[in-house]
Amino acid sequence: MKNTFMQRKEDVVRSWYVIDATDLPLGRLATKVADVLRGKHKPTYTPNVDCGDYVIVINASKVVLTGNKLDDKMYYNHSGYPGGLRERTAKVMREQYPVEMIERAVKGMIPHTRLGNKEAKKLFVYAGNEHPHMAQNPKELTIK
Repeated sequence: MKNTFMQRKEDVVRSWYVIDATDLPLGRLATKVADVLRGKHKPTYTPNVDCGDYVIVINASKVVLTGNKLDDKMYYNHSGYPGGLRERTAKVMREQYPVEMIERAVKGMIPHTRLGNKEAKKLFVYAGNEHPHMAQNPKELTIK
C-alpha cells in the first residue's frame, strides 16, 4: 500500500508568476490567485504547509466587475470609534484604490489563520503595467 505524500516546508520549491488583470472579472482573478498562493495548483499540495508560489498582479486598475456591482457593491472600514464607519462603492475603490480592492478579494479567499497570513504576503499587486520583480524572472500565467 502506498503512503500519502506530505510536503515538508524545507522541500518547497517556489516560482514567481505574473498575471495581467486587464479585462478579467475580479472574482475569477481572485480565485486563481488564491489557488496559486496556497499551492493548490501543484500535485504536492499539503494543507498545513505553505507550499504556494509568489504572484504579481499588474494592471489592477483595469479589472472588471460584472452586472451592477460597480454601483451596488460596498466596501466598509471602521476606525473603532463611534461614527467611524466609512463606506465606499466598488467604483470608487477601482478608481482610487485598485490595489486594495484586489488584495481584499484574494485575502478573503485564503484561510484566516497564521498560515493564511504567510500565504497572503506572497501577493504583490500593482495598479499599472510595471513591477519591480523582473529579477525573479516571473512566468506569465493566463486566466481564461
